[in-house]
Amino acid sequence: MSQQGIVNLSVAYHTLGCKLNFAETSTIARVLGERGFRVASAADSPDVVVVNTCSVTDLADKKGRQLLRRLHRENPDALIVATGCYAQLKPAEVAAIEGVDIVVGAEHKMQLVDYIDSHLADRRQQRVEVTPYRDIRTFGPSCARGDRTRYFLKVQDGCDYWCSYCTIPAARGRSRSGSIADLVKQAEAVAAEGGKEIIITGVNIGEYGRDAGTNLLRLITELDRVEGIERFRISSIEPNLLSDDIIEMVAASRRFMPHFHIPLQCGSDEVLRLMRRRYDTALFAQRVAHIKRVMPDAFIGVDVIVGMRGETPELFEQSLRFCAELPISKLHVFPYSERPGTAALAIEPAVEQREKTRRSHLMLKLSDDKLRSFTARYLGTARPVLWEQPADGQPMHGFTDNYLRCVAPCRPELINTITPARLQAVADEEHTITAVPEL
Repeated sequence: MSQQGIVNLSVAYHTLGCKLNFAETSTIARVLGERGFRVASAADSPDVVVVNTCSVTDLADKKGRQLLRRLHRENPDALIVATGCYAQLKPAEVAAIEGVDIVVGAEHKMQLVDYIDSHLADRRQQRVEVTPYRDIRTFGPSCARGDRTRYFLKVQDGCDYWCSYCTIPAARGRSRSGSIADLVKQAEAVAAEGGKEIIITGVNIGEYGRDAGTNLLRLITELDRVEGIERFRISSIEPNLLSDDIIEMVAASRRFMPHFHIPLQCGSDEVLRLMRRRYDTALFAQRVAHIKRVMPDAFIGVDVIVGMRGETPELFEQSLRFCAELPISKLHVFPYSERPGTAALAIEPAVEQREKTRRSHLMLKLSDDKLRSFTARYLGTARPVLWEQPADGQPMHGFTDNYLRCVAPCRPELINTITPARLQAVADEEHTITAVPEL
């Protein structure tokens, strides 16, 4: 279809899953916008619907199916495109969903605009473009603005780890990275747009550069020199790849925030072995202790899976005790989900759903206690807050350097600025803090 033919065609975007997916959807939207498509308004019946799916659990697959079916019912004449991890892992299943016209896997995600364009030109039969994970080689650059103020910079994609419970290597392909020069240019472009904060994203960020003879420390050292960006955050990094040098560099940096997200998955060495993780609890505890030693105010979020096959009641209690003893700020708790084709399916015994739910509640209660205690330390103090763009008529929110979420009455002149704010009181169950900008 000609450029003139697609002008004013509207596109609705729907994203499930991780921050990386949201960043990639934003990049897809920008590319489509450059080709003449416009973002559908709430009142539109969109001409095209793009769904970026997730497949981290069975529930994620189910949500993807439900969303695709609902969108077809609501927009029977729209061209529906499915991409993302569910589309990569189970393309035939996704293609069989009524109304789905195009299925695009990981290798071709950033070429999606070409498939849409050609399909609109002749309304050809359903198209499925999915490359086997072993052959995925392309790194699709993505630097996208979030819903408010922060930007998400994709530096790495794919994973070579093959943990026993995980399908992400099959969904995302082998580990691959962007070049330092290109990533620095993208960060400089964010600064030119007035962006203040960049979150570094990827599937296994600590593996950055292994395919190109470099490493994450070199990348973040170069990003730290980008003028105009006041904050960087590392979204998630494996504990065995979070080197002492990286911790020390963040501690010494003016731009990298005292904030870490580290997947533990279980506080039992026996379960970590069953999971095929590449560290033990002693190494994890050492990493956390090092962070707190050089950055006492650091926020540390930790991922934990409960109910993994082979996690006996005694091993769960070990995990719970280990997490309780760690000086961390919050737990992100996930019940184990059976994934077809994973090695974990051969492990016995399986944990009943009811017991997974019980263990989740215990971990979530511990997380709430940890976050409440961490938050209480800073009430009455002043910390720098980056204020984000609020929805119309709503209060403004923002995060401190050490990732405490704050709320204040909207002051438009403060949006996208970093100001000291006095932290007063916890405002809700999510531990948001009422704050008063000190200006």
